[in-house]
Amino acid sequence: MKDVILKMTMGLGLMAMGADLAHAQGNNCAPRDVVLERLTGDFGETRRSVGLGNNNVVVEVFASEETGSWSITVTLPDGRTCLVAAGESYQELAEALPKPGKLA
Repeated sequence: MKDVILKMTMGLGLMAMGADLAHAQGNNCAPRDVVLERLTGDFGETRRSVGLGNNNVVVEVFASEETGSWSITVTLPDGRTCLVAAGESYQELAEALPKPGKLA
């Protein structure tokens, strides 16, 4: 279970770094409605989670249960949405949380 938490922590760190990278470079960015249309229309992905990252960027995970495709985006304060990562074999987990004060 410690391995799972380590992987999740590393994943969140990579997402934060990716958000900063996308913000700095502006690569793979477009108006939010254009990006969402592509994710939903072309890939059948829907939003699965959302959070606030550094510099007030909105970090979102989109995925399709049917195809297993997934995408991570950041939306910048100016309204542009940038693709940070994408892949295959998306799986939603329903793992029990550890008791407070105990490592998993």
